[in-house]
Formats: sequence, C-alpha cells, structure tokens
Amino acid sequence: MSAEVPPGPDNSRTSEEGAGWACGRRGSFHELLPDRVPDFSWRRPSVLWRSRNDVLARLFGDPANAIRRRCVASLRERGTPAAFTVHRPAPEFSFALVGDPGEGDRSQYAVVPPLLHAAEGTDFMIVASDVIYPTGDAGDYPEKFFRPYKDYPAPIYAVPGNHDWYDGLRGFLHVFCGLDENCSPPPWRGPLAFIPRRLWRHSGAVDAEALAEARRLYRGAPGQQAAQPGPYWAIDTPALRIIGIDTGITGRLDRDQGRWLREVSGGPKPKLLVTGKPLYVDDGHRPGAIEGGGTVDEIVQDPAHHYVAAIGGDIHNYQRYPVRTGDGRTIQYIVSGGGGAFMHATHVIPRTRVVEEDEFRCYPLRGDSLSRYSKLYGRWLRLPGFFELTPEEATAAVEHRLGIKAGRGYRGPAASRRARFVAAVLGVPRNGRPRPRFLRLPVRRVPQRFRSELADWDRPPFFKSFLRLDVTESHLRIRCFAATGCGDHETSPPCEDEVMIPLR
Repeated sequence: MSAEVPPGPDNSRTSEEGAGWACGRRGSFHELLPDRVPDFSWRRPSVLWRSRNDVLARLFGDPANAIRRRCVASLRERGTPAAFTVHRPAPEFSFALVGDPGEGDRSQYAVVPPLLHAAEGTDFMIVASDVIYPTGDAGDYPEKFFRPYKDYPAPIYAVPGNHDWYDGLRGFLHVFCGLDENCSPPPWRGPLAFIPRRLWRHSGAVDAEALAEARRLYRGAPGQQAAQPGPYWAIDTPALRIIGIDTGITGRLDRDQGRWLREVSGGPKPKLLVTGKPLYVDDGHRPGAIEGGGTVDEIVQDPAHHYVAAIGGDIHNYQRYPVRTGDGRTIQYIVSGGGGAFMHATHVIPRTRVVEEDEFRCYPLRGDSLSRYSKLYGRWLRLPGFFELTPEEATAAVEHRLGIKAGRGYRGPAASRRARFVAAVLGVPRNGRPRPRFLRLPVRRVPQRFRSELADWDRPPFFKSFLRLDVTESHLRIRCFAATGCGDHETSPPCEDEVMIPLR
C-alpha cells in the first residue's frame, strides 16, 4: 500500500497564484529560446499532411510491428545485448521524466528552467513518448531535443511515441541507438492497398554529420552520453527495474517485444513501467494489446512480476490512479505527458470510477482546465464576454456538473447558468450521464489534431508538468512538478502531487 504525502503549500490546489494565473515575474525561459522560434501550428494543412501515417495506420493496418522487428534484428546483428538492458550498480538514485515535449516552441522551453532546478542531482532523464513533433524527423532533433536540454548534465533515455513513428522511427533510432538504417514497412495487401502504398510518408535522409555536430555543440559532455540498446529497454538497479516499451502508432506491441517484456518482468525485484501509451487515462482502461494474445496490463498486474507503478505519455496532462489489484496490492498508474506540447483538457474527465474520486489526482485541476479552454474558445468564437470563465466560476461549474469538490477551496456562490452552459458546451460530463445531443460539441468529440492549436498558447499559465523520481532501497518517491511559465515558479516549481511507494 502506498502512503500519500500532501503536496507543498504553494501549488494550484491552494491558490490561483500557485496555479500561475497571476505572474509576478516574466519567466527566464524566454532567454533560452532560439533566435527564430518555430511557428508550429496544427492548424496548418502541411503539418496535418505530414502526420497522415496515423490515419493510414488505423485504417489500413499499423506496420510498426514489422518495422520494429526489422530494426531490432539489425541492432542484434551489431551486438546489442539480447536482454536490451542497461545495468546501474547504485542502489539509491534519482531520475527525471518528461513526456511529449518536442514542439520546439515556447511551451516546451517553459518547462526547461523548472525542470533543471527540480531535477538537480538526478542521475538520468527519461523522455516518455513523442520526442519530436510532428513527425519525428531526424532533422528536427538539433532544435527540438539537443538544444532545449543542453544544460541537463546527465544521460537521457527515451521511449518513442506515435509521432516519432511517422518517419518509421528512423530519427529516433539514429539519435538514441546509433542505428542508421531505413527499416521500410512491408507491402500492404488487399483491394485498397494502393492507397497506403501511395500515401504512406517514408522517412527522409538522415544528415549524420549535422546530428553529430548538434550533439557535440549542445550535449557533448561525457556525462551526458547514453548507450540505449533499442526502442524498448530496461534499466536494472539493485532496488528497482525500470522497463520502457515501444507502443508504436496504435499502441500495440509485436510478439517479440511481448515475449521480451514477459521475460524481463520476471523475478521478485520491484518494477516500474514506462510506456508511450498510458494504461489508465481519462477514467478508462487501455490495457495495451500484444500481437498473438495478452495485454501489457496483464503483465503489470501479475503478482509474480511485482510492478509498483506504470507511467505513460501521449496524453498531455498529469493523472494518477492508485488501482488496487485482486491480491490487495496498489499499483500507481500515472499519465505524464505535459512536457511541452499542447494541453489535453482535464475538465472532460468524468467523476472517476476506476478509483474513488478523492484518490484521483490530475493537473491541471479540472476548474483551471475549463477556465483556460473557455478563454481560448471565447477568443476563437469572438464571444469573450459570454464564454470566458474565471477559475472560480469554472471550478463552481465543474463541481455542479460532476458533483465533486474540484480541488481549490473557493467559498463563492453556486455556478451561474452561464457558467453551467459553457461547461456543458466544452465537455464537462454531467455525473456520468450523457449530455443532450445539442450540447455534444467540441472538446471531447473533435480529434486532437483539429483542436490542439486552440490548446497551445504562449502565455502563462502553461500548465505543463514533469516528474522527479527518487529511489532508495526501501521506497520509490514520485513527485509531479508544475511548469507554469511564471518566473516566480522557476527556481522552486510547485509540487502538484506526491506519492511514496514502498519497495519492500
């Protein structure tokens, strides 16, 4: 059983200032920005077109399993250990985890100063999903990976996300695994196979010299180097085994990776899973299918494997579900994808049934999420006077519709009709009951590729987040820190959630 430690006094649960709604000082991340900040927007047809492999994989079949098998075979031929394991002898260590960072714009750089302060003294960092947006191209790594994390002094490992796969994982494998090979997909078959054959976006050329120069310029210190064995891997220590899996485009594992996962999960040592797709998210269960049968979560919940937590990226916020298993254990299922990309709304998460609502944690709070989205949609629809809700109004509307206490302790009046209407339009569920058809509007039902530009802003509060994990021989401590973009929070970022997990 895990023992929860209350967050510190200055965070979004205690005040609007802690959430970043009132910034006293401009963030120093502006000084880190390149001279020309990428004008990144999902509104652009060219960006959507470059990301078309996601749609093709879901309609005509995901070739990631076949591509991964070919690439892993190439890694094995050059001598990569069969167990794909990195051994670290220290029984006590710390590491940082940041999910879905790679847009290369202000929202990514806003995370860097608080990350460097909160992660001081950590032994390594893990990027959980979507290192590079929009399509994982090798040419984007200098400005979207090497440059932002140039001052992080320790090695960085990563598990790929779906966007890293849109170039066939070529850029990721070159940068993290030193594999320069184009593992092209197998030919599609069937009457409509001509569509994916013609439209599938293949990876471009890799400029190895440019990447080597970027590494030398930004992350060339000896202590920053890492030898990652493959797209999936394990970091084995005396106290904890950290296992990272590659979930491809659609979240499935190939049979070879599934076999490896079962093998590396064996034994009494406590384990932590890092995955590109979360297993519990938005009060739903996504167990993660494995080719040939079985699921990732079956492996995690098997008492013989001794998993204590599973952390996934892909969804751009923070969520935590302490799920109790049939044999009385508690596994902490965490979503941590707030490392730099646009924010996925938390106000669309229903009153939780996976765990009791008072055990569930999310960041941003549902009320802050609704307030931010109301301001964006108010500006977009040119109805700011009607549509925009203050954090207090939004919190009251969330409490009314979900029947919960929504985090921050306001004592204001009940939600107004206007606030309740805006909350309904923007997707706040009504105590789990379906909304009337005329209110089933934008946020929940429109795919993220069409709403994300509305949820990516350049002014505080950014509502980004990252994790720091500290391991001793007896405990694993996980803390979620906020990156608001406010200068006041950079040297001492708010701790939004904390959990202590016994390892014995």
